[in-house]
Amino acid sequence: MASCLTKTLLATLLGGMLFTGTAIADVQDDLPDIGTTAGGTLSINQEIAMGDFYSRQLRGNAPLIYDPLLLNYINQLGSKLVDKASSVRTPFHFYLVKNDEINAFAFFGGNVVLHSALFRVSDNESELASVIAHEISHVTQRHLARAMEEQQRNAPLTWVGALGSVLLAMASPQAGMAAMTTTLAGAQQGVISFTQANEQEADRIGIRVLANAGFDPVAMPDFMQKLADQIRYSSKPPEILLTHPLPESRLSDARSRANQMASHPVQSSLDYLLAKMRVMGMYSRMDKSYTQEAINTMSKGNEREQDAAQYGRAVVAYESKKYDEARSILQSLLTKSPKSVWYIDLMTDIDLGQHRVPQAITRLEAALKDQPKSSVLQINLANAYVEGKRPADASRLLYRYTYSHPEDLNGWSILAQASAALNKRDEELSARAETMALTGKIEEAITLLGQASKLAATGSQTQARYDARIDQLRALQLRFRQYQR
Repeated sequence: MASCLTKTLLATLLGGMLFTGTAIADVQDDLPDIGTTAGGTLSINQEIAMGDFYSRQLRGNAPLIYDPLLLNYINQLGSKLVDKASSVRTPFHFYLVKNDEINAFAFFGGNVVLHSALFRVSDNESELASVIAHEISHVTQRHLARAMEEQQRNAPLTWVGALGSVLLAMASPQAGMAAMTTTLAGAQQGVISFTQANEQEADRIGIRVLANAGFDPVAMPDFMQKLADQIRYSSKPPEILLTHPLPESRLSDARSRANQMASHPVQSSLDYLLAKMRVMGMYSRMDKSYTQEAINTMSKGNEREQDAAQYGRAVVAYESKKYDEARSILQSLLTKSPKSVWYIDLMTDIDLGQHRVPQAITRLEAALKDQPKSSVLQINLANAYVEGKRPADASRLLYRYTYSHPEDLNGWSILAQASAALNKRDEELSARAETMALTGKIEEAITLLGQASKLAATGSQTQARYDARIDQLRALQLRFRQYQR
C-alpha cells in the first residue's frame, strides 16, 4: 500500500478522477472554468517535451500492454472523446497498463494511462468512456501544470525530477516506490482542497464531453457509485480511492449534473465487448472465475454480447493451448464476420500455435488486401513472415510500418528479428536502438547506433542516416537532462 506521502503527492500532481487524433470543439457549460492558464510556468511545447520524457520512462519501467488490438481500440475511443473536448492543445496518446487494481491517470502532453482492471469493472462502454473523458479534461485544463505552479512557490522543480517515480507508483507500485525519494516531503500539506477543485472541474467538463461524444452521461456517477460501494463492502478500498478523493458532495454533484441531461442508454460497441473479453482472458491475474462469470453473463445478452462471449471462450481455450477447441469456437464468428480484425488476429495466433505458418500468412495477406491501412493486420503479417522464415518480406513491410508508427515497440522489435535473420547487423542494431530510445535508454541507443554506423559503408547514405539519428538523440538527451533530478 502506498505511503501517506505518496498518496498525497499522487493526488496533487496527477489529480486523476476518483478513478481515474487531436480536435478542438466547443463544449458549453454554465459554470466558469477554474482556469487553463499555467502559462507562467510551462508552455504547451514544454508540456509536450516533458510528456515525451515521462512516457519513455513509463515504457521502460511499467508493465504496459502492447497488444495492437487493444491499443487500437483505446486510442480510437479516446480520439472520439477528444473530438468533443474544448481547449485541446496537444496530441493525445492512450496507454494500457497490466494492473488488476482499478486506476487511471493523465500527465503532461496529452498522455492518458488506463489500468487493465477498468475493463473488468466497467459494465458498459459508457462507463469506460467516462473515465477517459475525465482524464482528458485534466489534460485540457492543464491541472498538472497548475499543480506545478503551486508547488514551485515552496520547492521549485523539486518534484519535477520525481514525477517519473510517481507515475511508476501509479502504474506499478513496487517499481515506483523503489524509486521514490524523501526530497518530496515538503509537498504534503495544503493540497487536498486544490485537488478536489480540480476533480470537480474535470467531472463537470468530462461529463459534458461524454454526452457530446454520444455516451450516456449517467455512466459517470454510476461508475463513481460502484467504487464508493466497494468502500462499504470491502476491508480494502480500491487503489484508485487511495489517490483520488471521493467526497459525498462530489458524487452528488456528478449525479445532479447527469440527471439534468437527457439520459440515453447506449449499447456498448462490439469492439468494447471484445476488448473486455481479451483483457480478462489474456492480461488478468485475477481468478479465472471472473472471466467465466463475464462470459456467462454476456452469453445471456443481445447478439453482440453473445458474439463476445463466444470470442471470450475462444480466447480462454487459446490461452490454455487448446488450439483445436479455440479454432472450432472461433470459426463460426469468422464465418459470420470475415473482415473482423479481432477474429482474424486470434485465428492467425491459433495457426501459429499449431505451426500452420503458411496458413496464417495466406489469411493475413488476403485480409490486408481488403484493409490495407490496418496497422493490426500489418504487424501481425510481419510477425508471421518472421515465423515463416521470410525475413525479407517482413523487412519490406516493417520499413513502411515503422515510418508510419515510429512509437510502436512491436514494429522495431520484429524488425530487429528480421534484420538479424538476414544477417544485416547494422539494421538490427539500428532497430534495437529505436527500442532503447522509446524506453528511455537514450545512451544505450546512441551506443548501438554508433556500432551500426561503423558497420555501414563509409560515406554511404545509410551511415549518414545513423549519424544523423545519433545527433537527434544527443539533442534529446540534453533536453531531457533537466528532468533527471
